[in-house]
Amino acid sequence: MLLTVLGCSGSLPSADSPASGYLVEADGFRLLLDLGNGVLGALQRHGDPFGLDALVLSHLHPDHCADFSALTVLRRYHPDPPYDTRARRLPVYAPSEAATRLAAAYAPSEAERGETDLSDVYEFHRLTPGTVHIGPFELTVEQVAHPCEAFGFRLTADGRTLAYTGDSGPCEALRKLAESADLLLAEACWPHEPEAHPPDLHLSGLEAGQLAAVAGVRRLVVTHVPPWADRQQMATEARSAFPGEVDLAFPGATYQVG
Repeated sequence: MLLTVLGCSGSLPSADSPASGYLVEADGFRLLLDLGNGVLGALQRHGDPFGLDALVLSHLHPDHCADFSALTVLRRYHPDPPYDTRARRLPVYAPSEAATRLAAAYAPSEAERGETDLSDVYEFHRLTPGTVHIGPFELTVEQVAHPCEAFGFRLTADGRTLAYTGDSGPCEALRKLAESADLLLAEACWPHEPEAHPPDLHLSGLEAGQLAAVAGVRRLVVTHVPPWADRQQMATEARSAFPGEVDLAFPGATYQVG
């Protein structure tokens, strides 16, 4: 299993990185986790976007799905696509309101919104806690602690496991998803100052490290650090709680999971 970081900036793109987007590949199957601002451009540096086999959205905040509208333009209006995008719709696994909310983001007027539901080029699947199979991947889904409907994931293929927190405060669901994972991709949005931050929103660098330690993962990759936060502080906090390997995600980074 190969993980490629397309974007890792939290809350909005930074000068150096798109927002959240992670390409995961196994057995020739290409699955994209999240499609935040700027991710579609970065994806084109790593292959043809028409080569995506599935898209999984953790939640519907713009820094995790904003480029969906741009992908829709590509799939609807490219003059010479490699296949018929209406006959071969892209599977999209996403929260319950994804089809209507993403159509509203795409449509420039109320009149057009009444005429489009994006089902011409996408096949929407509602995420719920449990396990589904997508190509070679076994995807385990858990609802996590965030102000909107949001999910974390555990992807397993070829005996290797990648866990992804999405956006979440500390919760038992994250520990279940991360248990003994080969690689944990965990957000760290702010320094560890519990009194300064609302609960059930994001992890600190320290909490990302604590999650990795209690779950017994092999490797921790810290991501989703906002442009105004100190990336090195997030890594230092994580290393103070987790004795294993800790990396800071950066655009273009690749990781062999396991």
